[in-house]
Amino acid sequence: MVSSITSAGSSRFLRELAALLDKMVSVKTIHGKAYSGRLIGYDPTTLSLCLSDAKSEEGAVYARVFIRGDVISEIIRQEEPFDLKGLAKRLEKMFPNMVKLYEDAGVIVVMDKIRVTEEGVVEGTGPVAERVKRVYEQFISEKKSSE
Repeated sequence: MVSSITSAGSSRFLRELAALLDKMVSVKTIHGKAYSGRLIGYDPTTLSLCLSDAKSEEGAVYARVFIRGDVISEIIRQEEPFDLKGLAKRLEKMFPNMVKLYEDAGVIVVMDKIRVTEEGVVEGTGPVAERVKRVYEQFISEKKSSE
């Protein structure tokens, strides 16, 4: 029983880490150093990270920084996470009772055939997909203008 809980927690942890790929993060080490940059890779066995266009807290700029997992004390996402719930609510207004939000997977499914992620419509075609795409684009533009 304990091993299934542990493996479920470990796989969820790795999914959360994978969700940070291509996002801006700050990484603090146990030695008191801090780097910020775009997370472009990680090793799931050692939890070592690779940041691109990284900057140290002293202001030095690096094309790539590799940080060993055993010296990382914190990983902090710098950007606000995408408001998937807000987009699902918006889509629900246009498609009542036809929108399903799968938060753990980061996916919204409209009419059991159109899949939407924070990157936009990833699966589905036709007039319904075009309407979903317009709702998504309006949602994104409103979020950007409010920042």
